[in-house]
Formats: sequence, structure tokens, C-alpha cells
Amino acid sequence: MNSYETLFVVKPTLTEEEITVQITKIKNILAKEGAELLGTNDMGMRKLAYPVQKNDRGYYTVLFYKAEGAVISELERNLKINEDVIKFLTVKYTNNKEMAQFNKLVEEANKTETVKETPVEATTTEVPAAQTATTTEA
Repeated sequence: MNSYETLFVVKPTLTEEEITVQITKIKNILAKEGAELLGTNDMGMRKLAYPVQKNDRGYYTVLFYKAEGAVISELERNLKINEDVIKFLTVKYTNNKEMAQFNKLVEEANKTETVKETPVEATTTEVPAAQTATTTEA
């Protein structure tokens, strides 16, 4: 199995739920084809380098996975016919230097996933009674 990275950009006019559905749909294609998903990096809404289909912005997502070569043609076929995906790019990692970089990218993607999933606790600072200011009327 080879290591791949697929970056795709969905239309900025979609709602958050629709974007999530599109990402899930693409992940399901990989799962159905027998690919092993290693990490996901949701980069969020970003400005495009140049207008694509009259869009100046897009929602970027990167998937890192291991799969057979035939999976790529099926994935790209589905990306081409999906009207909500405006751009995509698949990169294959082969030699040792590339694999080291791939593993580093997967680790970073997994770190950002865990940061997004952990709830942020609201911190409240309590002021001791001795430090509270009292007002006196003159």
C-alpha cells in the first residue's frame, strides 16, 4: 500500500453542515475502497490564489491515507463529478525522505484533531474577599 495525501477545496457558499457532509462523503469513499485513513487536516476557509469557478475563497481539507493505486482513480472520479468540490490534488509519497515528511504531516494533523476535539474549559478567577475593593461614600 502506498501513502497518499489528497487536498480538496469545497465551495465557500456551503454551510458548516454541508461542508461536514462533503468531507464525510469523501472519507466514506476511501473507506469503501479499502483505504486506511491516517489523518485529516481541516484547514478551514482560505483565500484562493486565483478565482476558481468565480470563487475567491474555499474550504480546504487534507486527507492522509494509505491505499492501493486503483483507489486513487475512483476517488478522483468522485471528486470530479462532485459539484461542491472546486479543486483537488493528490500526492503520492514514495522514497524515504518523502515518507518521513508524510509521517510528520500525519502527526501534525492528528495533533490538531485532538486539539479541536478537546473542550476548552472556561477559567474563572475568583478574587479573595480581602482583595476586593470597597467603596466609601464621601
